[in-house]
Amino acid sequence: MKLLPPISMSDNCVILFWLLLLLTSINLICFAESVTLLKNESDRLALLAFKDGISDDPNGVLSSWNNSLHFCMWDGVTCSRRHPQRVVALNLSYQSLRGSLSPHIGNLSFLRTIALYNNTLEGHIPQEIGRLFRLRYLSLLNNSLIGEIPNNLTHCLQLRFLSLRGNKLVGNIPVDIGSLSKLHWLSLSKNNLIGHILPSLGNLSFLTNLHLGGNSLDGSIPQELGRLTKLQNLQIVENCFDGEIPKNLTLCLQLEAIDFANNKLVGKIPSGIGSLSKLHELYLDGNNLIGNIPPSLGNLSSLTDLYLS
Repeated sequence: MKLLPPISMSDNCVILFWLLLLLTSINLICFAESVTLLKNESDRLALLAFKDGISDDPNGVLSSWNNSLHFCMWDGVTCSRRHPQRVVALNLSYQSLRGSLSPHIGNLSFLRTIALYNNTLEGHIPQEIGRLFRLRYLSLLNNSLIGEIPNNLTHCLQLRFLSLRGNKLVGNIPVDIGSLSKLHWLSLSKNNLIGHILPSLGNLSFLTNLHLGGNSLDGSIPQELGRLTKLQNLQIVENCFDGEIPKNLTLCLQLEAIDFANNKLVGKIPSGIGSLSKLHELYLDGNNLIGNIPPSLGNLSSLTDLYLS
């Protein structure tokens, strides 16, 4: 019978090395899977906490939010393709939901879209939304939210669209809102905001729509708004603004609509307003303006609405 050669000490070390490497690999795989499961569980629990904050769901849109379906299949929930099983969008608009916004919404760290407009959400906007660094779209318009606009919303530096219109918000516009350099749309109309328009809004070089009407804002319209060269719609109707219409607003050559109605503006209509060739709507009624109607308004061949009463 042929005997096998004895195993040397060096052979034992090699075998031991490979066994340890195999065990380490298995442990790493298990750890990675555990981390993934933990993240997935975090998103699921955050959604369930959101559901717990809803006291009335007349359309039954949240009835699918149960253990019989994976949370990526729940109504109003969209998960990522690049990062499977991570929630990137929450869209529950026009559902007549009543209740409050859970602070746990801030745990949905991959969230890019929050669309909850046209409901009856109450209470405060959670500060925790400021943790959503990937957030691009936030619309809470036409609800019944109270309190101040959270200052740390300005930490969401990827925001392109922000609408809090039609709530019961109070206090000032956050000081650092001018740091949201990617913002295209800012609507804070129809609340109970006070204070001034911040000159830092002039830093929002991509802004196309600025809606601040129907509040109790006062002071003068800052000259810095003239730097918003992409601005198409400027609406500050029904506030308490005084001072003159800034002449350098005529540098915003993309403007299609200006609504300054029902304020306390004084002085003359800037003659340069006739250079805004894309202007469709001009509302200056309900102010304390003096002087003549500038003949240059006759150059506005696209104008459909002109109110100077």
